[in-house]
Amino acid sequence: MEEFINSDKGRVTIYSIQGCPHCRQAKAFLAPLGIPVCDVDLNEHPELQAPVKKLTGRVTVPQIFFNSLYIGGIEKLRKMTPEELQKLVKMVKEEPLTADAPPLPEGKQSPGAALDTDSGEKKFECEKDGLADLVAELKDANLIGIHRKGLALYRKSFSKDKLLAWLQKNKGMDHSQALNVGHELLLKKYMVIAGAHWDSDGRFGAASGDTLFRLLEDDPHSALNAGQTASCSPLEASELSLLLRELILKLFSEHLSADGKSVDYKGMSANPAFQRYSELAIQLQRVKLLSLSREETLAFFINIYNALVIHGYLRMGAPTNTWQRYRFFNYVSYLIGGEVFTLQDIENGVLRGNRKGVAQFRRPFSKTDPRLQLALKDVEPLIHFALNCGAKGCPPIKTYTPQDIDKQLRTAAEAFLENDDACVVDSGKKEVRLSQIFKWYKVDFGGTDEKLLKWVLKHMSDSPKKTSLKGVLAAGKAKVSFLPYDWSSNSSH
Repeated sequence: MEEFINSDKGRVTIYSIQGCPHCRQAKAFLAPLGIPVCDVDLNEHPELQAPVKKLTGRVTVPQIFFNSLYIGGIEKLRKMTPEELQKLVKMVKEEPLTADAPPLPEGKQSPGAALDTDSGEKKFECEKDGLADLVAELKDANLIGIHRKGLALYRKSFSKDKLLAWLQKNKGMDHSQALNVGHELLLKKYMVIAGAHWDSDGRFGAASGDTLFRLLEDDPHSALNAGQTASCSPLEASELSLLLRELILKLFSEHLSADGKSVDYKGMSANPAFQRYSELAIQLQRVKLLSLSREETLAFFINIYNALVIHGYLRMGAPTNTWQRYRFFNYVSYLIGGEVFTLQDIENGVLRGNRKGVAQFRRPFSKTDPRLQLALKDVEPLIHFALNCGAKGCPPIKTYTPQDIDKQLRTAAEAFLENDDACVVDSGKKEVRLSQIFKWYKVDFGGTDEKLLKWVLKHMSDSPKKTSLKGVLAAGKAKVSFLPYDWSSNSSH
């Protein structure tokens, strides 16, 4: 975050997060006013989330103050008359800050006119895996080719016997050493079985000599991070997902229009930083997943899902109709820990505990699917408010960490429910209108209207809306309806 210069003059304070369209709109609105603006990123400074919520009663961003006067979000700014706005500008220019000014990060003072305070990307340091050079040599060897087994052809494959012979002849290994290396290549997911699994305990040595293998990068699938070798030693899953999410989020922010309404995905794909992101995403191929805790699984797959959506937009374009959306969520995928995960697999298979998704007739993972081991034991309804931010106010979190994941998810739900395009309470009609998300995944929230409304009430922040909902529930026979969902694309092309 940019250092602020000392000043006892007035300022506008805007609490925002990187990549938030509504925050970008607010900053664009404030820029021409010619007054000092202090932009505080709440994702970068989570210690300020609670004080800001106490001051405003809200957890969404942006939240804007003129000196000590709380204004609200971008909609409140837009509704001001020119006279009201000019009065506020005059106050900032002429009146000094008072002791009750909204808080800044510790050690910072008032700024000059600085709007963008996005942090720089974290550097990725890779320790090369010991087998990476061997795999590079293997790719240049003559043993990889087309092999037939029965009626099936296996392209870019090689047999166990040919691999062992190559290791012994070209690398000077004895038979036992070659078997160990073959097992390591399989264990570290540099290579996989071509076709059906063989009947064994998974040990390379137990496979018959004519068993066919492929390098993982040559296994036929459509994953966006396939086609190259992941040469780094396997990284911690949480660390890698955080790096990927922060890098793609920074890219997204750089190509978000000044009015916050569109994203230049074409420019984003040509940005050199996207090439760095793509190279980093390759390292997901061999990341270790089976040892992840519930909290680590949640943080990892939420971050990866959100990054994969943007990567999918860059490769395929944003879907614009029902068929394109179905294809997008069932096709766009990453190769993670040796297995392919589509967006549907991540959301419904892992994060929803292997439940059927919208328009799905079966569970994502069968009983024999190795990915089933990663599915959460219990569905976590809060994930629905972390996987996207389509509401008019975003939660003050864009990347998720295992240490605070449950608190972060509750905050995301509170922020979502503050929005009128997510929850509207009509006390007079005893009606509650909710986002389509609650209709699509009603089973996750209890399965009945009564349980759904109780869940919503429990996860609301204290507000007049929550008081109204309590009254509607107390009166009994509340009607539940669902609001239209905005599927419009934010692509500038």
